[in-house]
Amino acid sequence: MTATTTGYLVRRAGPADLPGARSVMLDTFYQVFGIGYLPGYHHDVIDPDTVYLRHPRNQLWVAEHEGVIVGTAAIRAQGPAHPPHPAELARRYPDETTAQLFRVYVRPEHHRRGLATRLVDAAVEHVRTTTGFDRLYLHTDARTPGALEFWLTFGHIVYDARGPHEGFQTVHLEIALDRRGEPAH
Repeated sequence: MTATTTGYLVRRAGPADLPGARSVMLDTFYQVFGIGYLPGYHHDVIDPDTVYLRHPRNQLWVAEHEGVIVGTAAIRAQGPAHPPHPAELARRYPDETTAQLFRVYVRPEHHRRGLATRLVDAAVEHVRTTTGFDRLYLHTDARTPGALEFWLTFGHIVYDARGPHEGFQTVHLEIALDRRGEPAH
């Protein structure tokens, strides 16, 4: 799916897009989230070619503006790993039939232009039309301003792992894949 609006192009990524996509992702880890690169969680960013372009069920999209990659979104054919996520989620979302939404990032200077929504829409449509996926899962850190509110426009909470402890405030969600807006079961 390729679309342009107000000078932005949202499309599937190719090999030439990977340096720009990697830059968006790493800058988000360091400058937006303030956590930096975590090898146990961010290995896909170092080798997006193998993870997203060469894997037959994974996919990466980019948002481009004036020849520069300014946003990303990705799908990986995998459920939430246990650990660090609860075992019940790993059972509910098995790797064989679950698509997980990853790396939905837009550079801050390009926010409020609908790019994240367009990137997510492309990913959701891909999952809906790809044989073998029954569910679309994602998790977000509720400490990120606006993140949970944004994701609730697409899906519903299936597990809230927020607590009084320091660290991540993870909320797990599912996005409906059927055309009627109900979760696939």
